[in-house]
Amino acid sequence: MVLDEAYVDLAPEGTAPMIAPGDPRVIRMRTFSKGYGMAGARVGYAIGPAPLIAAFDRVRNHFGMGRIAQAGALAALADQDWLAEVQAQVAAARDGLARIARDNGLVPLPSATNFVTMDCGADGAFARAVLAGLIEQGIFVRMPFVAPHDRCIRVSCGTPADLAAFAAALPGALQQAQAGLR
Repeated sequence: MVLDEAYVDLAPEGTAPMIAPGDPRVIRMRTFSKGYGMAGARVGYAIGPAPLIAAFDRVRNHFGMGRIAQAGALAALADQDWLAEVQAQVAAARDGLARIARDNGLVPLPSATNFVTMDCGADGAFARAVLAGLIEQGIFVRMPFVAPHDRCIRVSCGTPADLAAFAAALPGALQQAQAGLR
């Protein structure tokens, strides 16, 4: 089994299953893109038993990664205080986004990531109208494209100012979307 643990650095304690690193049935894939904010560096790693890692090594990109990316990853690992600060900021933003969703009649889905998915409570057309209303106000969010999740919007965690802008824009976008249904 391959576990994609891209968001594990942002997940609340105890979210990820406790699996021994040497479990012969599991390889865990991790990245520096999310919690460490190094998406452009394309740095990641795998955790697993030596024979499984060796099998993956045979099919990996043998050009490796650049030295700057490696140095960045090592510096990121050495600065766990920064990661803890990012984790706290993301957790606060998740809570804030969930509160904004509830205050506007939306249902925030549980999240262990750097975004919150909000169920708009109708269908994909309604969620697309909410998305369009937000875009008109300069707020850019994402939306899943496959039912039943296409009735949701996905809002990234941001700064307090970002959340305030979203909170200010959401009621108008919802009203506009509801008016479009009539």
